[in-house]
Amino acid sequence: MALVAGIYLNRLWQVERQVGLHSTHLLRHIEKKNWKRVGEFIRADYQDQWGHDRTVVLERLREVFRALPNARIEAADPVVRTHSGRGQWSAKITINGTGEYADLIEARVNSLEEPFELDWQRGATWPWDWKLVAVRNPAFEIAGYGR
Repeated sequence: MALVAGIYLNRLWQVERQVGLHSTHLLRHIEKKNWKRVGEFIRADYQDQWGHDRTVVLERLREVFRALPNARIEAADPVVRTHSGRGQWSAKITINGTGEYADLIEARVNSLEEPFELDWQRGATWPWDWKLVAVRNPAFEIAGYGR
């Protein structure tokens, strides 16, 4: 029994698997608007291509998803790459929802050809301790913010 448990935990804690699981869980918590849990995934020194830090990205997520009741986030063909305690998850993301601004938000995100890239960094202590440090999408522009 101990051998089976050891094999299971070894597989579960593989770097590629952890990056994939963390990305999936992050997207699910965003869908559920569980902002406390979303915040737990984001590292204190988070910085994205638009110049957002951890505080700003959490505020923006709340604003956007407040306008999308019943939001669903789908990731097509995710790819995970890892190197030296860092991981990158990339996938084409589509958003579906209802609400006053749903058509506008869906059109902006779902029309992008480039995948979103989530950069993760492993913590120093536990194999399951991964935090989001950046998000990128070269094709996604936010008015008033850098690329």
